[in-house]
Amino acid sequence: MSKLAINGGSKAVQIGAGDIFSWPIVTQEDEDAVLEVLRAGKMSDTDVTRKFEEEFAGWHGIKYALAHSTGTSALHGAMYGCGVGVGDEIICQSMTYWASALPCFSLGATVVFAEIDPETLTIDPNDIEHRINDRTKAIVVVHYCAYPADMDPIMEIANKHGVKVIEDVSHAQGGLYKGRLTGTIGHVAGMSLMSGKSFACGEAGILITDDREIYEKAIAFGHYGRMGRDLTIPEIKRFAGLPMGGYKYRVHQLSSAMARVQLKYYQQRIDEIQDAMNYFWDLLDGVPGVKAHRPAKDSGSTMAGWYAARGIYVPEELDGLSVSKFCEAVTAEGASTYGGAGHLLHLHPVMNEADIYGHGKPTRIANSDRDVRQPKGSLPVTESMAERTYSIPWFKHYRPEIIEQYAQAFRKVAENADQLKS
Repeated sequence: MSKLAINGGSKAVQIGAGDIFSWPIVTQEDEDAVLEVLRAGKMSDTDVTRKFEEEFAGWHGIKYALAHSTGTSALHGAMYGCGVGVGDEIICQSMTYWASALPCFSLGATVVFAEIDPETLTIDPNDIEHRINDRTKAIVVVHYCAYPADMDPIMEIANKHGVKVIEDVSHAQGGLYKGRLTGTIGHVAGMSLMSGKSFACGEAGILITDDREIYEKAIAFGHYGRMGRDLTIPEIKRFAGLPMGGYKYRVHQLSSAMARVQLKYYQQRIDEIQDAMNYFWDLLDGVPGVKAHRPAKDSGSTMAGWYAARGIYVPEELDGLSVSKFCEAVTAEGASTYGGAGHLLHLHPVMNEADIYGHGKPTRIANSDRDVRQPKGSLPVTESMAERTYSIPWFKHYRPEIIEQYAQAFRKVAENADQLKS
């Protein structure tokens, strides 16, 4: 039996991390590309951005890409492009970043939350269809923590009911679902490219789609400078000149320049991340209480850059030890981790109480003919995940000797959990 570090034993992690967690990788090539734009004074032009859009769309094998200032604005444009408007509903999971759902409020719509699958942490296809009604306009599918959602049954449901599917790929750029790139399966995708993401270029977002109407509507919504040459559909083009949403969502070209360089090396970099992260989980295979959050190796699905990497906690295998105590002990071993699921959107007061636009009642129900609010207890699986998820190290390089010590920290605590009993 090894004495746990939290009780005075030696730490499992003895080797310095070096650059294994450093991200993004910024080279001279990135710097030169950014400086070229800066020195030319072209930060607000679109020539570099258009090249990036063409390359990004080409990587996905998709027709159209539209760069945005943020991932939030890309998702906002996607919702507008799908026709989300006053009185409409979208369906989304509650355990996600707020930008997956909240932009619908400014369109006069509301959100209905569906359960997640406790193994994938993505929206449960079995909890979608009964939530669809004649007000439902779109399903926002989040590839949460880089795990590709189960798109085939979701698309089947959406097509059956004539509902659009918006993929939120902010966590999963370059991920595969049964061999297909995330973002290419739904009707449109939006994603963040901010500096913390696996595809990082400063602060930016991008929308991709094969649907010309969605693309042009997104341009008309917040890209007034693009209207002259990019709008071709008569009923959209006749409004050219002013952004229909009153938004200015143009990305600055410093980010576009960096993004072009990042794209050149992105696949090889996420391949190394996948090697590192899969090695970590392979080392923990069979350890009680900890379960890998990753698709089966023979599924054709991948975790892309493993953004916001998580594990599934199984307290029953550790005599009910709380995830918070487990994480405290692992952190003491030198592998920083934390438990929990962050804000669950359906329980937040902004979603239930805030009158954002002065309607005289909560914005969530301001334009709806029914009360769609979902109180505590309404999504029991989602609500249980605060005790069943925890963070794991996000390795950016394959350094086996370092990864092994971090994995040992988790193994040591799990196999000696009886030392944590009070």
